[in-house]
Amino acid sequence: MTAAPPPVPPALPTQSVDLAVVGGGIVGLAHAVDAVERGLRVAVVERDARAVGASIRNFGHLCATPQTGTVLDYAMAAREKWLRLSEKAGFDIVRAGTLVVARSAAEMGVLEEFAAERGREQVCLLDRAGVEKSFPAAHTGSDIVGGAHLPLDLRVDPRAAIPALAKWLAACGVDFYWNTHAGALSPGIVHTARGDLSATAIVHASGHDVDRLFPSLAEEYEVRRCKLHMLEVDPPADVRIDPAVLTGYSMLRYGGLAATASSTEVRREITARAPETLDAVMNLMFTQRPDGAIVLGDTHHYSRTHLPFDEESVTDLLLREGARLFGVDRLTVRRRWRGIYADSPKTDFLVATPAPGVRVVSVTSGIGMTTALGLAPTVLDDLLG
Repeated sequence: MTAAPPPVPPALPTQSVDLAVVGGGIVGLAHAVDAVERGLRVAVVERDARAVGASIRNFGHLCATPQTGTVLDYAMAAREKWLRLSEKAGFDIVRAGTLVVARSAAEMGVLEEFAAERGREQVCLLDRAGVEKSFPAAHTGSDIVGGAHLPLDLRVDPRAAIPALAKWLAACGVDFYWNTHAGALSPGIVHTARGDLSATAIVHASGHDVDRLFPSLAEEYEVRRCKLHMLEVDPPADVRIDPAVLTGYSMLRYGGLAATASSTEVRREITARAPETLDAVMNLMFTQRPDGAIVLGDTHHYSRTHLPFDEESVTDLLLREGARLFGVDRLTVRRRWRGIYADSPKTDFLVATPAPGVRVVSVTSGIGMTTALGLAPTVLDDLLG
């Protein structure tokens, strides 16, 4: 049985819209959400039949607490919007928080420092028995010694949440033009393969493909594509783990954890035990799908253009470290995929003005799901004046 073809997009409107958004992923949808809340007429142009990029290839982890600075501000603002939108758009949201497991005294030291800085409302320290309540692997062969619970963090299934958000926006009057490529932008006009779309203001949110229309901007911000190895594996012993789970690798990646003095010793320990995992820029973590499958990842490789070949040795590293985390001999893979997102060594958030009334927006740090709904209002405040 073949799948039904996607519906043909409606004709482009003859009248100008208030805001045209290029890109149907979470960054584009975040701007559409904020514009709708301002009472604006909005159109979204997306080259594919549905969102198939970074917005659905991720863990669904809304990882607010471990962030710092402006990133933390955007993440906390986004958190409140996710909670409201889950009710309005009808997608599930899990309030189980994040469990950060510690497997050495140094890793526990990071969590103790972080808890002292943030307070119990954001960070609750756990001994091994406390970790076991959320993560049964802690009482098996795993080497977990303790951990911390971050109760404010959230989780969604991005494969359900992103389509539900688009469907709700359409019900709110947003016009979606799927399967419609935007080939150029000029002040007040999105030039698409189906004709011109007139708009008072334009947001271009194409993620890692900034360089397709704006190569000079991509070069200025040194935008590159981050390639991720990600897996879906069977849950060992059919366990149910509600919170997202982070590890010592995450303590080297997220600003709030990495800023602690103890994180230096964590890096030294991992370098001594498994330097190849740092070469692969591993962030060992997982979430569990509603059907029980474990989303396990990830590694990071950076390039403007990646070769199409994936090294199985990198996947083997993930499976090895994942099995060690669960305290089992092996994990069984259900499916695997290549994640990808925009990265810049210069900024976490690329917001640029290539022409009057136009903003190019990209979350260039792999945290679009966590921050986009908080970033969008600041962009539109500036764009709409």
